[in-house]
Amino acid sequence: MKKIRVLIVDDSALVRQAMHDVLSSDPQIEVMGSAADPYIAAERIRAEIPDVITLDVEMPRMDGITFLQKIMSQRPIPVVMCSSLTESGSETAFRAMELGAVEIIEKPRMGTKAFIEESKVRICDAVKAASQARLHRINRSSRAVVPKLSADVIIDKPNSKAMIRTTEKVVVVGASTGGTEALRVFLEALPADCPGIVIVQHMPEGFTRAFSQRLDGLCRISVKEAADNDTVVRGRALIAPGNHHLLLKRSGARYYVEVKDGPLVSRHRPSVDVLFRSAARYAGKNSVGIIMTGMGDDGARGMREMKDAGARTIAQDEASCVVFGMPNEAIKLGGVDRVLPLELIANEMFRMCGER
Repeated sequence: MKKIRVLIVDDSALVRQAMHDVLSSDPQIEVMGSAADPYIAAERIRAEIPDVITLDVEMPRMDGITFLQKIMSQRPIPVVMCSSLTESGSETAFRAMELGAVEIIEKPRMGTKAFIEESKVRICDAVKAASQARLHRINRSSRAVVPKLSADVIIDKPNSKAMIRTTEKVVVVGASTGGTEALRVFLEALPADCPGIVIVQHMPEGFTRAFSQRLDGLCRISVKEAADNDTVVRGRALIAPGNHHLLLKRSGARYYVEVKDGPLVSRHRPSVDVLFRSAARYAGKNSVGIIMTGMGDDGARGMREMKDAGARTIAQDEASCVVFGMPNEAIKLGGVDRVLPLELIANEMFRMCGER
């Protein structure tokens, strides 16, 4: 099998070495070289085009955002942005996503063994996802494998006590690679009084708040980063905070969310499987599940549990996905009622909620 060839671009020698070690630990990835700034990287690209570039934001001579824009406007190559994602830098990271970066990951840091091992899996998975991405030219001025845990470590499986139907429906959405744009398209299509929505988008900590604020300014509905005990209400979407699981809960007639720590589930935190299982358990037939573009299988088992509990389910189709992994796995497990292009999902969601 042909390996994914990666070019590392970062001004820190320590980071370049750490990234080299992490990526080289995966048998599917080969580091073809590294560069201390975009000018050196451009010379390497002229000699050989990599499958994926990992790119720092702050560098000498040319910043990573400018270099990314040049790459995506001239000869698109999948780019994974590397950033510490501090509060002050998260807007910059979001700009990188707008310009076409496929993923954003955190640089390896000193810390516990568990954190380092988790970082290895996230970094390698991000590069693999990027290598599969469908890109378009823009015109704008670990050695040890982390166990792949299921949602069982966070929440029990749905019980046999099916939830009776209620007048209010709740919509749960899961996305990963390419999801920032897919979610924008979906949420912008919604009217101000749409059913309450709860979202897991795979993102690092420190990035989801800026992402939520950006969407809030674009959409007719309210969009916010979820906080523990937030009520799910009509006309509002709650987005899981990075590095925390998000669960849907119910108390009487009130749906609310729980923000929870815990291990990676399906190699992610937040995990779509955790959200979908909680929807199956606490909302059942009163919920609609939507799974969007993303690599891997997070959300597939949870969506099947939702369908078994009486929920209606939708998967984004292959043609409109950046990466068809997550929807495809959900389809193969038999958890999907409808497979639709991105632009048709909002209308079908309303139909399933009984509102159109």
